[in-house]
Order: sequence, then C-alpha cells, then structure tokens
Amino acid sequence: MSQLASPAFIASAASTLSIQDYILKDCIKSDSEFFQSYLSAWSAKFGDVQDILPTKQPFWDRPGLLEDKALVEASLNSIHFRASFFAASTHHSGDWLFAMPIASCGLRLDDEAVRVAVGSRLRLDLCVPHQCHCGSLVDARELHSFVCKRAPGRSARHYALNDLIARSFASAGVPVTKEPSGLFRTVGKRPDGLTLVPWQSGKSVCWDVM
Repeated sequence: MSQLASPAFIASAASTLSIQDYILKDCIKSDSEFFQSYLSAWSAKFGDVQDILPTKQPFWDRPGLLEDKALVEASLNSIHFRASFFAASTHHSGDWLFAMPIASCGLRLDDEAVRVAVGSRLRLDLCVPHQCHCGSLVDARELHSFVCKRAPGRSARHYALNDLIARSFASAGVPVTKEPSGLFRTVGKRPDGLTLVPWQSGKSVCWDVM
C-alpha cells in the first residue's frame, strides 16, 4: 500500500489542477509544495514526464509495480514459488476474482473453495502434511489434491467442465456429442466430445478435458 500512496496522490492532484486553479486562485497557489515534492521524487526515480501531466493512476503506478515485481521475482528461491508467481502474473489469471458471485449461474464459490483458491494463488500453507489414501505424501500446500486420481471431486470437476464446453458449442449452434462411442485414441482412451458437423476442411473437431 505504501508503494501506491505517492502515485495515487499524484494522479489525484494532476487530475484536479484545473479545478484547484479555479477554486483557489484568489487565496493559494495551486502548485502546492506537497505535489511538487512528490512529483520531483517520482521523476527522480522513474524519469521526467511531459509538459501535460497524465491524470490516470496506472501511468504513475506501473514503473513502481514493475520494479517491485522484479524484486519479488529475484527473491524466489524454489521452483514451486517461481511457478506460482509466474502463474499468478499471467494475463487473465485473476479474472475469477472479479466474477459476480451469482449462484444461479454457478459463479458462487463456497468458503472452502475461496480459501483454497486464494491460498494457492498466494502460495500459503493449506493443510497439515499427511499421507493421502492413495499412498502419496501431501505437503502443506496440498497440491497433490489437484492431481490425485482418487480425489473425490476430480470426476465431478471433469464432468462439469466437459458439460460447460458442450453447452458452449450448443449456444453457438454447433451440435455435439459427449464421450462418443467407437472413437478411440492411440492410447485406448476416447475423447470427451465431438462435433456432429464438419468444423474445418470437412472434418469434425474433438476435444479432451484436462
């Protein structure tokens, strides 16, 4: 929060300079010493700005955020931490945080789901280390639950995601069938869905949910 205090103040002051000139023209100078001191400190660290000061806070935030990101990335000393950091930094990876919790649309997460999702995003310990009923050792970050083949929610999540893809095709007017019989991959498994009409070059498209 302290890193954003100065950019927030500069953006707010820069966006109201014309109003300050109008309201305070007879009693005080609009170029206050506080604004100039913060602007000088920012310019000394990240470079001078043009004559017209930007009024959007992301302009003032971005250099400091990139600097902090580089410091955090340099301090990561394990493969797990680096993977979690890069995953959380990926574009659109945090869009689920902005979803409206509408239960009728399936967008409402229960408390446990929120705890696990936020903990995984922030690399926090989620449980006490223990041995899974499949025989594998589960560490405090509980990542094993996402890949355990005997996890109780694995199949439910798979079917729910596959149904979501099938309904998306149906909304676009493309008829599909889920888990088509008589169509197998080289490893003996069948795909999770297949379009019933040609998709490209006279061929149907199939998908597999992971």
